Order: sequence, then structure tokens, then C-alpha cells
Amino acid sequence: MIKAYRANGSETVLIPDQSSSGLADDIVWIDLLHPTPEEDRFVESLLDISVPTRDELKDIEPSSRLYVEKTSVFMTASLVWRADTDDPQLTDVAFILARDRLLTVRYAEPKSFHLFVAAFGRVPEDMSNGCAVLAHLLETIADRTAEILETAIARIDGLSSEIFRDRARRRPPKFLEGKLADIAECHRLIGKVRDSLGSLSRVLTFLMNTHAVTSDKDTAKLCKTVARDVATLSEHVGFVAANISFLLDASLGLINVEQNAIIKIFSIASVVFLPPTLVASIYGMNFQNMPELGWSFGYPMALVAMIISAVVPFYFFRWKGWL
Repeated sequence: MIKAYRANGSETVLIPDQSSSGLADDIVWIDLLHPTPEEDRFVESLLDISVPTRDELKDIEPSSRLYVEKTSVFMTASLVWRADTDDPQLTDVAFILARDRLLTVRYAEPKSFHLFVAAFGRVPEDMSNGCAVLAHLLETIADRTAEILETAIARIDGLSSEIFRDRARRRPPKFLEGKLADIAECHRLIGKVRDSLGSLSRVLTFLMNTHAVTSDKDTAKLCKTVARDVATLSEHVGFVAANISFLLDASLGLINVEQNAIIKIFSIASVVFLPPTLVASIYGMNFQNMPELGWSFGYPMALVAMIISAVVPFYFFRWKGWL
């Protein structure tokens, strides 16, 4: 699908037509969503550029993601997509500045684009050209990334409260094991956010050195502001990632503590019952010359000896603080 936007926010759907005379002068942004080869060729004929394919967008080489071809500027950034689900993904989006127009090529629908389209055209004077549109779009993407990060932080805080809740309350079976999966999901999301912020930082650094930005003071100022926001978010992501690592280590440590407590109980029980077992084994041999076999109080004395041999180790462990 090809959507074209004017500075006032009005939207037009372009249909490939080889007989088309060209684009209207007031169109500042063309958005290609899941483009077909026919739509790619149509846009290429309109803007006289080469539209990157889906495979080319996946190229991770910096020289292939950020470059200038003739008078057009090509940039590719990785954006977080499906962040509100259990399976967040990164999607590559191409940003192309050509003839004072912005062309975006994407094969996913990040929420930041919906937010930007909803607010597009509110201040038409700020959207007079494609470079200004790109700067505001990157600002919206940075804001959406910050929102994703805030949601992840709230989720991590909730997990921390559940894991480190009052120890007097007994946890359900397999409780901590289940939380490990939740921690892994948060770690995966934060990893995607970190990769996206790194990609946005490279795009902004490259964009601020282009003639289109350096010649426009307002756009240059906005790009610097967005770059500072991205840098701040990147630092905060590192802090959040450290918290997740601590939460993971703490959960594994608590699991080990619980397992050690269970093993400790079995170990103490085996030690407590070992002396009575020894007494019973001695008097269960039934040798002919054992004097206690003919003693009328032998049986109750053996029981008393077994009880005492069990109680003494138990209170000894209590005195040592091992129970």
C-alpha cells in the first residue's frame, strides 16, 4: 500500500499507474507499507530513486544501512514491534530523503507510526518538507520507545515485589520457576529496546551531518534534542538490564535456598533416626549369648534407648541453630 501525506495532514492512497504525471507539490511524506514489486517500481519512477527491498533492509552492515546516493539520503533503523505482546520483535524500516520528500519503506506496523499519523498535520508549518517530517517522526519513535521502556520497568517492579514478598507467606509450588519465564520475557524486550536505540542513535548521528539538516536550524535543533533523548534512554536501558540480571540471579539464589532447605531437612532427619536404627540393629541380631535377651525389662529399655538417642541429636541441632 502507498499512502501519501500533505503537510496539512490529509492522506491520499496512491495506485500504481504508469500514466501518472507525478506527485502533487504539497506531498511531503510517502509511506510504503508491505509494498509489492509493482508499487516499488511506481515509487521509483516518481522519485527517481532505488527503493530497497525487504532483503536489503535486513542487511546489518552500517555501510548498507546509512548512505547517500546522488542527492538522496538512505537510512535504515530497527524499531521495536509487537512490544505489547509476549513476542516482541524488531522490524527494519527505511527512511529516504528524496527531493524534499520523505519516503518510508516498512513491512510491519509499529505503533509509533500510528501515533505519528494521528498527530500529523496539527502544526503544518513544522511539516513543510521531508526532513522536518523525518525529525518529528524520529521524535515520535523515541517517545514510543520510552513508553515501552516505562511499561517494562513497571512489569519488572511487579516481578520484584512478587519475588521478594513477605517470607512468612509460603510460596506456591513452582512459583519461582514460573517467574523465571517472566524475567526472560522482560530481558528479551529490553534487549530489543537496546538494539533499537542503538540503531536510532546511528541514524540520528548520520542525519545531523547531512546538508538537509545542517541547512535548517529548527530541524537541526530538533534532531539534537531527539539524539539526547535517545542517549539518555540508552543509559537507562543499561540500568534496567542490570536490574533484570540481579532479579534473575536473586530468583536462582532463592530457588537454591529452598532446595537446600529441603535437603537440610532430609539430612537432619536421617541423622536423628540413625542412632535409634543402630540400637534396633544391635538388639535385633538375636545372638544366643546376648544377656539382654533374657532380661524381662530388655524390650522397654531398648525403646527408651532409641527414643533418647533420637531426642538428644534433635535438641543438639536446635541448640546449634541448625533447625
